[in-house]
Amino acid sequence: MSIMETDGVRTLLYLLWLVFSRIWLAFGYAIAGICMFLLVITVPFGFVSFGLAACVLWPFGRKVVKRPSAGAMSTMENILWFVLAGLWMATAHLFIGVLLCLTIVGIPLVLGNFKLASVAIAPLGKEIVSTRDPRAAIDTISF
Repeated sequence: MSIMETDGVRTLLYLLWLVFSRIWLAFGYAIAGICMFLLVITVPFGFVSFGLAACVLWPFGRKVVKRPSAGAMSTMENILWFVLAGLWMATAHLFIGVLLCLTIVGIPLVLGNFKLASVAIAPLGKEIVSTRDPRAAIDTISF
């Protein structure tokens, strides 16, 4: 297979992934982010939600790493996040992943949704970094 054919297939898969799952998930994260900005205590969750929306739209070349400074406070925040948005977004990732499993073309795209579902459950205390970042060398979730 030539380089042009490989790039064409990769582009086609990305466009299918964008249309059938990424746009809808990014829209869900954006709605969750807007809702989080309604209360002062959940404003940090709004920023996290918009960061996840950007990661959902363009996940390639990024990794999720645990912040070394994350402690008990991020655990408490993750519990609140899970109740307010995490459960719903993880369910959306799993639902779209199962729907993509029903098609042959969608099967390669399922793993990305399942990886992001695990991030959607508890994103606080983690960072999305470039794969070129030295912190990405740690065993983490990559896209």
